[in-house]
Amino acid sequence: MNDDIPASDNPWLRDDPPPTPPVEPDPGDCCGNGCDPCIFDYYEEARQHYREQLAAWRERHPGVEP
Repeated sequence: MNDDIPASDNPWLRDDPPPTPPVEPDPGDCCGNGCDPCIFDYYEEARQHYREQLAAWRERHPGVEP
């Protein structure tokens, strides 16, 4: 595999693109009413899931940066 090609342009990775990180909510997206769970709780869950997906992707594509 050619590691000099960015992951987005690498033909070997076209069928297995790197995961996309979640979009962080804006502070104004929280209503401030103490919701449980809060939108930021969902974001933290999504970040953890992304980190797990990224670790698995990196195992499948050693030496390639997303």
